[in-house]
Amino acid sequence: MLVRAVLGLFFAAVCRVGAQEALSDALPSPASATEQPVPESAWLDLRQNAPQNSKAQNAPAWIEALTLLPGQATEGAPAPKSVFRIRVTQPSPDYQVLFFRLFFDDKPDQQPELIAWDESGTHVLRSGTLGVGMNLPSSDSVLIPMTGASSIDIEVPGDGKTVRAVYLDWMTSSEVVHPVNAERRDVIPEPFSSIPALHAPPDDVEDFGTVTATLAAETIQIGGQDQENAAFQFPIEAQPLTAVLTFEVANPRIDAAPEIYVNGQDIGPVSLALPDLADPGYRGEVEPLDPQMHFHYTGWLRAQKIVPVTSLKVGANDLLVFNGTGSGSSAIRATQIQLKYIWDKSDYLLRTGH
Repeated sequence: MLVRAVLGLFFAAVCRVGAQEALSDALPSPASATEQPVPESAWLDLRQNAPQNSKAQNAPAWIEALTLLPGQATEGAPAPKSVFRIRVTQPSPDYQVLFFRLFFDDKPDQQPELIAWDESGTHVLRSGTLGVGMNLPSSDSVLIPMTGASSIDIEVPGDGKTVRAVYLDWMTSSEVVHPVNAERRDVIPEPFSSIPALHAPPDDVEDFGTVTATLAAETIQIGGQDQENAAFQFPIEAQPLTAVLTFEVANPRIDAAPEIYVNGQDIGPVSLALPDLADPGYRGEVEPLDPQMHFHYTGWLRAQKIVPVTSLKVGANDLLVFNGTGSGSSAIRATQIQLKYIWDKSDYLLRTGH
């Protein structure tokens, strides 16, 4: 069906996402899928383009309407908030949870919030403020129970032009198993990636001869200039066998990943764990006189770098994180390093010469 919003915008449906599950004979299999057609996912363009620039695009039938309620400034009152209201209906009773991923410019004092309502006007859910105010393009995901909800508001201070788009998909459930001795992780199953959010332990952790140390849990802005780096200093008591630096990075240019310097030595760029290219989080940019389009990822990605042990020294070590040349501004968080030492039960192989 075609649905027109008061913005002069239309809805875009994106491709259906499938997942493969690996189960052994010893594990219970999830309940069989419903015989009804699987509802399509949806991509809603919330940019406030002029009507003549808007294009008609299809929306799945379970999306009933989208409206923009612009904020009205009142003298002496707090800053007005604009509201994007999305009315939805459950495709069937089998689908009770909606995956909601919002794409927005994460500006300070203009961070959005999601509010789900039922037909009586009662709150079903408030997400709390999304983003961290890092002044970068970003995205955040929320799982919304829809058993009683009929509409979802995106509430944002100002005129709402910092909100760009939303991706929606219905969730199914299955029984999940996890190792009892591993860290429990709160995971929102992203449709295009299965990597959970990275957690930074507050204290050093030793496990099987490996020490994990948090360098900084908070979000730090980085750029391509000397004064826009993230600087860390950490001590080590003994030379490790190998080391790995891990953090999450927001808005990286995928072909110019952040560079790492250890004790003044450039050890090269990190490796990014990229989701599928179908992920709507990829945002293309074209620079003047550059025939190639470069892509940033408007969300958080896992980044890792093997640190050569020859670059480390017993005592204090200095580590710098720069953005790649020409890649603009980014931010990193949950920065941590792992140091692997000799452990009496590790599997080592000594190769002899020929």
